[in-house]
Amino acid sequence: MKYHLAEINIARFRVPAADPVNADFVNSLARVNAAAEGQPGFIWRLKDDSGNGAIDIQAFDDPNVAINLSVWTDLESLASFVYRNPEHSNIMRRRREWFDKMSIHLAIWWIPAGHVPTAAEGKAKLELLERLGPTPDAFSFRNPFAPPNSPPIAPILDECA
Repeated sequence: MKYHLAEINIARFRVPAADPVNADFVNSLARVNAAAEGQPGFIWRLKDDSGNGAIDIQAFDDPNVAINLSVWTDLESLASFVYRNPEHSNIMRRRREWFDKMSIHLAIWWIPAGHVPTAAEGKAKLELLERLGPTPDAFSFRNPFAPPNSPPIAPILDECA
């Protein structure tokens, strides 16, 4: 069986997303999402009705929590986008302007190729990672797991933490 990599990352806005203080972040979403979609290894991402991102999807009780959910061919492709894509890196350098620090903000897990994860599935992976720490069912860049029946893989430093 072939596997792909799913990832969810969340962030809690300091003030409601529509507040003008968040304008630079919100206005960058289309550009950053287009960069993700053009990245080798990108497969799919969750989109709200605007098509730009998932900023209007209410997956958590807290209305200030924004969600990003995507699927990639492998860990290297995702890491390349997260750490080496200038559109993503430039906006993430400024994340403290818009978002509160969270103990768990990212979970990564392997899915069968062709599976489309849901926001509820991603939320469950975040909760699993928070409860048990890194396991093959939910992990991070710092503590990655290989796809089922594959040799172990080396950690990738989570520079966005």
